[in-house]
Amino acid sequence: MSLNEAPRGVRVHLALFGKRNTGKSSVINALTGQETAIVSEVKGTTTDPVFKAMEILPIGPCVIIDTAGLDDAGTLGELRIKKTLEVLEITDVALLIVDINIGIKEDDRFILDKFKEKKKPIIVVLNKIDMINSENKNNDINRIATSLQESLSTPVVAVSALKQQGIKKLKKAIISVIPEDEDTFKIVGDLINPGDFVILVTPIDKAAPKGRLILPQQQTIRDILESDAIAIVTKEFELRETLNNLVKKPKLVITDSQVFLKVAADTPKDILMTSFSILFARQKGDLTEFIKGAKAIEKLKDGDKVLIAEGCTHHRQSDDIGSVKIPRWLRQRTGKQLEFEFSAGASFTEDINKYALIVHCGACMMNRTGMLSRVERAKHHQVPIVNYGILIAYVQGLLPRALEPFPLAKMILEEEDLD
Repeated sequence: MSLNEAPRGVRVHLALFGKRNTGKSSVINALTGQETAIVSEVKGTTTDPVFKAMEILPIGPCVIIDTAGLDDAGTLGELRIKKTLEVLEITDVALLIVDINIGIKEDDRFILDKFKEKKKPIIVVLNKIDMINSENKNNDINRIATSLQESLSTPVVAVSALKQQGIKKLKKAIISVIPEDEDTFKIVGDLINPGDFVILVTPIDKAAPKGRLILPQQQTIRDILESDAIAIVTKEFELRETLNNLVKKPKLVITDSQVFLKVAADTPKDILMTSFSILFARQKGDLTEFIKGAKAIEKLKDGDKVLIAEGCTHHRQSDDIGSVKIPRWLRQRTGKQLEFEFSAGASFTEDINKYALIVHCGACMMNRTGMLSRVERAKHHQVPIVNYGILIAYVQGLLPRALEPFPLAKMILEEEDLD
């Protein structure tokens, strides 16, 4: 990924659902104006969900997700449907593709109900209008679309993906329902003013691709620059020298969680300090719930199961933070014999209830919708959830200081538990 490309985690996730052979892949190709997806008259051409990051004018940067048919058959078909339903958790806008000649069926209503239940936008796309043969074709199409829109209480757009009919109208409908919260959840821009110095302590991560900074560092630098502030990047062993050479005091020091102790020792108490992971907890997750999750560490007992969850897959190093360091820190902090399980990528967990705690990564490769979905599932089952950075700061005794830029969050940390 180049520095000029929008990462997947900040793109609108646009997913297509529907029965086999309704033309999901054809709609993708019509929207993108290119042969993005394989089109075939053979049912079940799309198997597992296919993710494609691209730019669609005038929608902007998107991740298009093509899914398997909801009516896929057999044992393998059931597994494909399961994967399709996992996509629902990360979807910002859904398109339910329906063959206008067949109409809405039970499988379609199931998806509609799921999205309405989660209060997520979904558009019904009536495809294959070119195959309707009648004297009053346009009137019939409008009548069917209007009737469905009234009965389903959701937008309905009639198209012919094959003939490129109705695609502009579909794009306008997508734009109209995209959640408008992109600028609300800045990474650091709302904490700083134009002209402020912000120091980013970025140890060279062995797991990062050679020659590149990891994604949270890239995104934070971009947010600082867009706020007309000044980003100063250094490594942990050069932080003290960097501070000594500045002509004015920095507004904020942001550190990688793995060098919290070193950075805290070298940063004067009158300078605000936090971590990339805590910033992303606020931007993509639920900072309040993560703090509650950190406090729940003290209640862990012998034999408790802890899930370490990551939003992406990567090559694990011998000192991997998720599989090695965090389990060690938790055992040291609690003195308990804990059992650890691990998940990575799109799959989260089907059995949340068996865990006493979920520890999640910073979600830099996930979109906000997907991360909040995981947080909500944990809350629904009353399972505490915390992210890497907050947990690390907590077990190292640095969380009160790391939350100083966020006074309300610090108050939650300092509140005494009544139970």
